[in-house]
Amino acid sequence: MTAAAPLISVVVPVHDEAGAVETLVTEIAEAFAGRNHEMVLVNDASRDQTLALLEGLKARVPTLRVLSHGTNAGQSRAVRTGVLAARGEVVVTLDGDGQNPPSEAPKLVDALLAAPPEVALVGGVRQRRQDTGAKLWASRWANRIRKRLLGDDADDTGCGLKAFRRDVFLRLPYFDHIHRYLPALMIREGYQNRYLPISHRARDTGQSKYTNWERLMASLSDLLGVMWLKSRARNPGHITEVGDGE
Repeated sequence: MTAAAPLISVVVPVHDEAGAVETLVTEIAEAFAGRNHEMVLVNDASRDQTLALLEGLKARVPTLRVLSHGTNAGQSRAVRTGVLAARGEVVVTLDGDGQNPPSEAPKLVDALLAAPPEVALVGGVRQRRQDTGAKLWASRWANRIRKRLLGDDADDTGCGLKAFRRDVFLRLPYFDHIHRYLPALMIREGYQNRYLPISHRARDTGQSKYTNWERLMASLSDLLGVMWLKSRARNPGHITEVGDGE
């Protein structure tokens, strides 16, 4: 007999996070205890002991699934791999470095489940961010520029903690770094977003995968691409089927 599909899939991309994964998996299991969920951790070709640790955790945590890339493909590709494999109607994403407290994730899920169908995403907005001054400054300006050019409604699109409807995510055009543009793309698809404040923790292990310069260079081309996608969008409004309900 096939087990019933979970309602919630917690998707986490990880790359060289051996120092964080055990605590992260434990905290996710505690946060969603008693709820119909699964964890999908995607190892993005880590060079450390991340995969070995996840394999050991899988034997002890029945809700854990582990996928592994043969080649490093980046955070957005790892998220998409996890979403494609996910069985839940609602997907929750968390950064693999442990800076997003898993205890905050259920409230985003509950807000999405309580929202009308036209709300496709509930995003976290980090309060009192535990990052360097340079990273905070770069993030602040990036958010301002992105909001002005794309007209989205997100104050903190870089926050990895998001809950969204899986079927809507899979309708979006995929490209590298899409995870930073989900709010704008949800609006392009005709949906709405909502946001909730969440706490944020300092990174205890590992190091950031990107420099501010690398983020800037990627953002410039990504912004142009998303602006083009928005300019080519045509929304059909509410869709009805002839004879539906007869």
